[in-house]
Amino acid sequence: MKHSAHIRGFTLIELMVSVFITALLLAMGYGAVNQAFADHAALDTRQERLLAVQTAMRLFTQDFTQLAPRPVRQPLGDGWLPALAGAAGTNSIVTLTREGWANPAGIQRPALQRVAYILENGTLRREHWPVLDATITTTTVRRELLDKVKSVSLRYMDVSFIWRDQWPPQALPGDPTANLRLRPIAVEVTLELEDWGKLVRVIEVAA
Repeated sequence: MKHSAHIRGFTLIELMVSVFITALLLAMGYGAVNQAFADHAALDTRQERLLAVQTAMRLFTQDFTQLAPRPVRQPLGDGWLPALAGAAGTNSIVTLTREGWANPAGIQRPALQRVAYILENGTLRREHWPVLDATITTTTVRRELLDKVKSVSLRYMDVSFIWRDQWPPQALPGDPTANLRLRPIAVEVTLELEDWGKLVRVIEVAA
C-alpha cells in the first residue's frame, strides 16, 4: 500500500531562518529586560537623592522650630556663645541650641542639644555635641546629610521684619551679652545643588 502524501523534513535554509528569528527575538527581549533594570536603578538613585534632600530640609526645620534661647559656655569657659550663631561666607553655616532632644534610652542628660551645620568639600554635614557646655576635648557626633552641594545660605528675620545675613545682630553699646538669647522670628534656608539648582524654604521660629 502506498502513502498518499510525501513526508519531508525542514530544509537547511528553513532551519537557518528559524534560528535567526529566534536569536532576534531573544536579543530584543534581552534589550528590553536590560533597559528595565537600568530604568529601575536610575529610579532608585533619584529616590535616594530625593530622600536625602528631604531629610536635610526636615532637620533644618526641626532644629529651627525648636530653637532654644540658651547660650553655651565657650570651650575654654571664659565667656558665652549665643544661642544661635550664623554668619555668611564661612564653612560653619550655623550653630544653635535646640530643644526636644530625643532620649529613648533614658540617659541622664538635658533635653537641650547643641547643633552645627557645616559645608565642606561639597558635602553638608550636621554635628551635635554630647553635652551642652562642651570643652575643647569634647568630640562631636557627625552625620553627613547631602553631597553635590554648591552652597548653603541662611537669612534671619528679626522682630522688625528685616532680613539679616548674620545672627545675632550687633549688640548694643555697653552690653555685649544682650543678644546672646535673641532669636529670629523666621529663618530662610537656601540650598544650591549641582543637580537640582536652588531650593528655598522659610521656617518660622516658635516664640
